[in-house]
This record gives sequence, structure tokens and C-alpha cells, in this order.
Amino acid sequence: MLSPRFRSRLASDLEHFLAFKRALGFKYDRSEFILRSFDRYVAEHAPRRGRLPLERLLRDWLARIEGRKPVTVTNELAAMRQFFRFRRRSAVGGFVPGRDWAPQSTTSGFLPHIFTLDEVRTVLVAADELPGPPLRAQTFRMLIVILYCTGLRPGEAVRLTLDDVDLRRRTFVVRESKGKTRLVPFRADLARWLERYRRARLQGAPRTPGFLVQPNGKPYPSGSASRVLRLLFRRVGLKPARGRVGPRPFDFRHTFAVHRLTKWYRSKIDLQTRLPWLSAYMGHENLLGTEAYLTATPELLATASRRFAAHAYVQALG
Repeated sequence: MLSPRFRSRLASDLEHFLAFKRALGFKYDRSEFILRSFDRYVAEHAPRRGRLPLERLLRDWLARIEGRKPVTVTNELAAMRQFFRFRRRSAVGGFVPGRDWAPQSTTSGFLPHIFTLDEVRTVLVAADELPGPPLRAQTFRMLIVILYCTGLRPGEAVRLTLDDVDLRRRTFVVRESKGKTRLVPFRADLARWLERYRRARLQGAPRTPGFLVQPNGKPYPSGSASRVLRLLFRRVGLKPARGRVGPRPFDFRHTFAVHRLTKWYRSKIDLQTRLPWLSAYMGHENLLGTEAYLTATPELLATASRRFAAHAYVQALG
């Protein structure tokens, strides 16, 4: 007989929350580990009867190990915030910790690099000049186009298989990423690039499952692909010859989100109605996950300023 997954006074709520997440298609393995840790702490430190001092218990649990990196505590807090928001559905007025409970990093905040169209074109030209078999250059050009046009995570892109790229329906099947599988549609112009690459890939490498592959037919490991992209950034002067400053491969994802937001704003589309679409497209569970990608660029700020000025002028006339 299997032992109970949870054993504290919150066991029933934790079980229902975990079942709810998995019913939505999330694997939730890492978060289950976090939930189990908190459950053990509550079982050992909470009173057996009476009111549960949830605020104190959570604060003490988050601080249980000295010297941890802020990002580690932030990840634990994120999982617990989801649990407590779920619990509040049945416990009206129930406790939910704020995001400010996570410790603040002592280092300056990181700002993603938002590529301009000219910078993307420059990196594509550098990819075309990569040494080695022609398929190597073609693969990295295709990878950059996919990242820029769809906002896929680099790891999601290199894990695509031939079967995951449906050119007829114009969709990617992104499998088991962040605990779930999703469909990512793309435009007809990208479909034409994908078809062109697919033909070159089948001619230049053995028939293996991977889509973006090395000349030997094996998929590029995510780390290897990222190193080549960083090399391209250095070659075109976007990144210094040494050090970690400058653009990262993941910044194509930030760029996709900001450029999409800018296009909607220029078209005078109600962003509040479209943000859930962007969140689902990018594979986020909710809008909180998308917020980190919405960096204000000078172009976006200028567009917003012009719209506000026009609105204020109309109001003044009225």
C-alpha cells in the first residue's frame, strides 16, 4: 500500500491542488517536491489543534536554510502562492502571501536585450557564414528565425521533431515543456522557410526524428546551440568578446513578446484582452509569467506617449 503523499493538516488541500494542476496537463514534479517540503515543515512545527499560523509557518519555512540564493526562495514562493490562491477558493478570505515575500537580490536587476530588426538581420547573415557543412549554417539560420517569429524557448526549438512541425496546419507541437504540451501556430511566411529548411535537412543529414539537427542527424543539445548563438552575437559586435554581459539566446523570446505588444499597441488593440492570448501562446500558466517579458522599449514608450497626447488633445477639445 502506498504511503500518503502529504501528512500535515494541509494534506487534503495539497492533494486537491496537485490533482487540479495535473488535470490541467502539468507534470508538476518539481513543484510537488516543494509542496512536500512545506508539508513536512507544517507537520513538524504546526500546532495539532486550533488555528494554523500559516503566515508564520510559511515565513519560517522560506528562511529555514541560511545563505540560499534569492532565485531559489523566489521559486519556492511562486509554488506556494499558487497553492494558497487555490486554497482561497474554498476558504474565503484565506491567507495568500505577496510576491514581495521573496528576498531581493543584492545585484542590479537584469535587463533583457530587445533585438531590433536590423540586429536580427545581422545575426542571420553571421549564421549564413558559419563554417562547416552547409546544413550547419542553414540550421542556425532556421533556429534564429523560429525563435524570433514564435518566441519559443531555445530548448523547445531544438527539441522539435519532424513530426512536431505540421506545415499543413502551420503549427508546432511543443511537447512536455514546463510540464505541459501546447500547440504553437505560425504564419504562412514562416511555413515557407520551414519547408525550405526541411528539404535541405532531409538531403543533408540522415533520416532521424529531430528537426533542427547536426549534419550527423543528431539534434543539437540546448547548451551547444546556445553557445553557437552567443558566438554569433560576439561576431557581430552585440556581445563583448568575453564576459556574460550582452544579449542571450533567451532574449529572442523577450523580443518576440515586446514586438508583438508594440504591434498591437500601434493598431490600437485593447491590450488587456490580448495579453491572455500572448500568455497562452508563450506557454505561461497565467499573466504573471508573461509580465517578465514585457520590457518597455523606447519605441514602445514613444508610441504610448503619442497615443496619450492624442487622447489628451481630444479630451481638451471636448
